[in-house]
Amino acid sequence: MKEDMFCYQCEQTAFGTGCTKVGVCGKSAEVANLHDLLTYALQGLSLYAVEGRKVGVVDREANVFTVQAMFSTLTNVDFDEDRFVPLVRQAVALRESLKEKVRAAGGKVDFSEDAATFQPAGDKAGMIAQGQQVGFRDDGKENPDIRSLKHILILGLRGVSAYADHAQILGQEDDAVYAFVHEGLAATLRHDLGLEDWVGLVLKCGEINLRAMELLDAGNTGIYGHPVPTKVPLGHRKGKAILVSGHDLKDLEMLLRQTEGKGITIYTHGEMLPTHGYPELKKYQHFYGHYGTAWQNQRKEFAEFPGAILMTTNCIQRPKETYMDNIFTTGLVGWPGAKHIGDKDFSPVIQKALEMPGFSDDVNGKAVTCGFGRNAVMSVAGAVIDAVKQGAIRHFFLVAGCDGAKPGRNYYTEFVEKVPQDCVVLTLACGKFRFFDKDLGDIGGIPRLLDVGQCNDSYSAIQIAVALANAFNVGVNELPLSMVLSWYEQKAVAILLTLLHLGIKGIRLGPSLPAFISPNVLDVLVKNFDIKPISTPDEDLKAILG
Repeated sequence: MKEDMFCYQCEQTAFGTGCTKVGVCGKSAEVANLHDLLTYALQGLSLYAVEGRKVGVVDREANVFTVQAMFSTLTNVDFDEDRFVPLVRQAVALRESLKEKVRAAGGKVDFSEDAATFQPAGDKAGMIAQGQQVGFRDDGKENPDIRSLKHILILGLRGVSAYADHAQILGQEDDAVYAFVHEGLAATLRHDLGLEDWVGLVLKCGEINLRAMELLDAGNTGIYGHPVPTKVPLGHRKGKAILVSGHDLKDLEMLLRQTEGKGITIYTHGEMLPTHGYPELKKYQHFYGHYGTAWQNQRKEFAEFPGAILMTTNCIQRPKETYMDNIFTTGLVGWPGAKHIGDKDFSPVIQKALEMPGFSDDVNGKAVTCGFGRNAVMSVAGAVIDAVKQGAIRHFFLVAGCDGAKPGRNYYTEFVEKVPQDCVVLTLACGKFRFFDKDLGDIGGIPRLLDVGQCNDSYSAIQIAVALANAFNVGVNELPLSMVLSWYEQKAVAILLTLLHLGIKGIRLGPSLPAFISPNVLDVLVKNFDIKPISTPDEDLKAILG
């Protein structure tokens, strides 16, 4: 029987093999097939973009559109099937426009690949049917290891595209990033490349992702300043409220500006917690605290929030009916029936917040500290280095990555709880919500738990590791540093590829390994990079610390 869909891009995919009826994330088969069709249309566009660069044709509109469209297919971003119909058509229109520019410049425009001439069906149902013919299904004709590497590349490119889109919004672009997204997508249509070629492309994806993250870091810190250690209350103030989730600093800034003087307090949720550390955002008096935990708990937490909710970038789940009327999306996020703010005029969000009851009293709960970006950590590098040399700090653990709902993720809570008192834990991304509010104390004034930021701040964590390695005059792999990572979606895939590109070895990855990695490809990763699945906290700590 033909599958309704096939998707195995996230860690929680059904049975650890792939979703075939409906996505575990809540994605319908219709949306999944439109994701596949949009990716296919972008593969065709990329053929012309690659040829165009050979003859001096670089189309910025096609560049920006490609990363936006790829980001739209990321897990938990856009579930609204109606929004994909125009995206597919726009991809084909841009392809045809690019084709004529390349032809005029004397470049190659004749391709044998069907994606180069694909035309979308006249209606949504027809497009969904077309989507079933392309995508990630195994037709049994391709070498399974090459198929695995192709899919790793596509999923890594979705992560790269997310970072590139974030950076572009903040005015940071590099054509090298766009060029490789097109190069990689075009390559996935080829059948003449060997295993070593594919391994090279996958590692180059990691290299390009490092550049994309560097651009995003430059955008965030250039506009909002370098994060500083900041205590963030987990309680709330009496009065009207808006909750902001997702990742986008610019959306938050625009909302803060538009709500000034309106008697509304702005709270963060999920990966927006680290935004409290940015000087240019901290200056808003009505930007107060953090509410709730990670993305997968939003259905319970949003249902209890007495104000309006704004979703930026990704991480949306199916809203409950109880709060469907007061949740809003912006940017690339979408859910059928949720009100979408396309023009960044957040008046409807503000109006809804004023209509809702808000919090009835002040609650002073616990506080957590964020803002330990690379500048903050390196400002105390001397003390850190002395503590290591004197034996006060024995080891660093980077316990980071994406959180999720599947059982097994309590490993990360237990791991951090069992890390010895003479060790420091660095963390970033939503995986930290397994332990973010634990008081681990300090070592000579240096906090034992350092929140580096969002998954979008992975560049900062890499720079901390590189700076420490330089300070001790050793390679990163010789540092007393171990990486214990959780993954969920495609930004985590791109980050993992970056770490492999940098030659980082001994990474522990969980809670389960990706379904899209074939046994032979996994064997290569184990042999070349000593990558390994997590076991138990006690066993892993014993193996690391001896």
